[in-house]
Amino acid sequence: MTLTAAVSRYIRKYIFSQELVLTCIFLIILYQSVFHVKPIWRYLRRTKLNIQLRWQGQYNSSKVQDSHLLNSSGENDAWETKKGNAAVYAIQGRRPHMEDRFNIVYDLEHTKSSIYGIFDGHGGEFAADFVEKTLIKKMMIRLLKSSLDHSKVNISQMIMQEMLDVDDQLLKVTRSNMDISGTTAVLALVQDGTLTVANVGDSRGVLCDKAGQAVPVSFDHKPHLVQERQRIRNAGGFISFNGVWRVAGILAMSRALGDYPLKDKNLVIANPDILTFNISDLQPPFMILATDGLWDVFSNQEAVDYISERLHEPHYGAKSLVLQAYYRGSLDNISVLVVNFKEKKSALFDKQPNR
Repeated sequence: MTLTAAVSRYIRKYIFSQELVLTCIFLIILYQSVFHVKPIWRYLRRTKLNIQLRWQGQYNSSKVQDSHLLNSSGENDAWETKKGNAAVYAIQGRRPHMEDRFNIVYDLEHTKSSIYGIFDGHGGEFAADFVEKTLIKKMMIRLLKSSLDHSKVNISQMIMQEMLDVDDQLLKVTRSNMDISGTTAVLALVQDGTLTVANVGDSRGVLCDKAGQAVPVSFDHKPHLVQERQRIRNAGGFISFNGVWRVAGILAMSRALGDYPLKDKNLVIANPDILTFNISDLQPPFMILATDGLWDVFSNQEAVDYISERLHEPHYGAKSLVLQAYYRGSLDNISVLVVNFKEKKSALFDKQPNR
């Protein structure tokens, strides 16, 4: 037998044997099932959502540029919470990371108060995570203490003080960690028929009045606005246009929590605008708090009209609005919180971004 024939026989017998081929096929299947089950599940989940939207007639498929609902490889890509009379739905969307946070404190014990908050992080998720946890907790403690002491607290002053205090705490931590992240905050507190809304940044709150008209309860802090632009210039800073107006060519909002590199010279400040509304007078059916992932593609009135037709849904229309914003082409994380003033329920479910 020649050497070539011997080698050929060895290959046929040992390398391409039936047992080895079957073993290789089994290992390939095992690898695919272990390492690709999540992408397959996410694909099926997206397909289901697409089918739901098509049946509901909520978008025109000819306008959809990207058929993928989410582009992250992370395990969590959508979050939802429903407590009392409020519901949130949030998706990571086309961003590589989820930097939005939200919180609902419904009917805080002994205080007759409810707190709703949306926080949109930038430059990382640390700031939004820190503020969502710390600010809400501090406000709850103040409200509970006031109730136990039978003392009256000035809500607007309390929110102002706590927001600035939390910003100071955040700056100390981020400076020591060299973390440049920052966050918006739009916070609504309902107590004794009064709605108080505080805003820092470009997340936004909108009421629907009894006539179905959109009533803004916050105003975006953008660098190009006259008052903001003048303050920045007086502090020795500048704004420049790069797609949008930015403080020092960096930040697309003039107020935020965190962002320590821009805080040293007060180019960016954390002072909130605070507005108060009488719910009895306005008789609003609902209120929307949302990050700019929604407002980039929806006007105030469009969002109000959209929710008005879907307030009966399990998430009071928040889920449908988020998905529609995505299919309109929103490039950001999208978080929508809807407060249904017509309904009061106990907590049903709660799922938040990883902590």
